[in-house]
Amino acid sequence: MRVIGIETSCDETGIAVYDDEKGLLSHALYSQVKLHADYGGVVPELASRDHVRKIIPLIKQALSDANCTQDDIDGIAYTKGPGLVGALLVGACVGRALAFAWGKPAVGVHHMEGHLLAPMLEEDVPEFPFLALLVSGGHSMMVAVEGIGRYEVLGESVDDAAGEAFDKTAKLMGLDYPGGPRLAKLAAKGEPSHYRFPRPMTDRPGLDFSFSGLKTFAANTIAAEPDDEQTRANIARAFEEAVVDTLAIKCKRALKQTGYNRLVIAGGVSANSRLRESLAEMMQSLGGKVYYPRGEFCTDNGAMIAYAGLQRLKAGQIEDLAVKGMPRWPLDSLPPV
Repeated sequence: MRVIGIETSCDETGIAVYDDEKGLLSHALYSQVKLHADYGGVVPELASRDHVRKIIPLIKQALSDANCTQDDIDGIAYTKGPGLVGALLVGACVGRALAFAWGKPAVGVHHMEGHLLAPMLEEDVPEFPFLALLVSGGHSMMVAVEGIGRYEVLGESVDDAAGEAFDKTAKLMGLDYPGGPRLAKLAAKGEPSHYRFPRPMTDRPGLDFSFSGLKTFAANTIAAEPDDEQTRANIARAFEEAVVDTLAIKCKRALKQTGYNRLVIAGGVSANSRLRESLAEMMQSLGGKVYYPRGEFCTDNGAMIAYAGLQRLKAGQIEDLAVKGMPRWPLDSLPPV
């Protein structure tokens, strides 16, 4: 089966073609970073308009790169939610229109399920069951995964997610959008343990996350300390270490609770090298293994949507003609495959 995947949940237009026998055939991506940089964050209306402008050319590019025509496509998968509703509707409208025009089945994909399954695009894939740490933009989630669609959310953000805290703290430090990667780069120049920031919600039971207080702690530190390059690097290092330690502590707690020895990390923050190193060391000490997608599949992309959609289309889960975008959509409400 061969599926084209369409991702338009936020500020990246991603299109990919995936074949269940040959794997990923093509992957085209357009990022709107430059468009939103002047505003310091994503402007939803501008994001929607840019998806409209880019989506059809990218679909043509992905088909050409895969050496395919519409006749070679067996199904269409598009991101149905969660995300910015206007951006979602662009992908949903185009996906549904193509499915109707081409006479193909279509399915709406959960954005976070796409991230969760992104490591399946690699050669070394995790077997079920496993624990998944999803750290993508506005989401931080700990999920017990028994199979596709068999998810138990063990913990999630109660306010700012890790990615949001990275971006907001970077903005407080005067770093350009997107701030998370720039803060991580600055942190590499910082002195370890020069500052120590709190590890939020690790002193109490449970697996939920809260990073708004850590962001406030960083803001107060920035305001109280000298504004020079090394001080900013030291603050960035302390902030990053606090986030990484918090995530690692929660993962270790969840692994003990579930008894699993396989850990998947996915989403934009999973590209953070310090987080990868910390979790790899932790899993090695526990006799387990950590899995994650390559860097280009950590952020939003069409390949993960194509893969997730293919699994559901093969299981006979087909959407009707209605165009639906779901800005909020609980992951554990998905049907099993």
